[in-house]
Amino acid sequence: MGARKREAAERHKEIRKQTAFAKLNDVPTSPRKMRLVADIIRGVEVNRALDILKYTKKEASVRLEKLLRSAIANWESKNEADRKELENGNICVQSIMVGQGRSLKRIRTAPQGRAARIRKRSNHVTIVLGKKKSKTVKEEQ
Repeated sequence: MGARKREAAERHKEIRKQTAFAKLNDVPTSPRKMRLVADIIRGVEVNRALDILKYTKKEASVRLEKLLRSAIANWESKNEADRKELENGNICVQSIMVGQGRSLKRIRTAPQGRAARIRKRSNHVTIVLGKKKSKTVKEEQ
């Protein structure tokens, strides 16, 4: 059983070596607004994703562009021999996850002497980059 775990750990280590990721914590934007932009670039080739983010008008796109550039730099440092892969367009955004961060609770005055709660939301974003999976073409007979 110990040998299986070691083999699985080695496989996991090789997979982690091929992928690069970057995290951004406590972004002061609501997770829903960030997900709208994140959904646009999920599964897209990296250079195309940068172009998309550059011309997206949403405020979240500025932060995601910076995070994507960080993930690209992490990928380049891990895979120095495969720099051509990036230029050829073989690296894509494998996954992008937007999770809810902490919410700051504030109070605002409401009519008739009441108080209303304001929730200032934040989020955590994780981008994972990896090589595109090659599509196998089935020959029709």
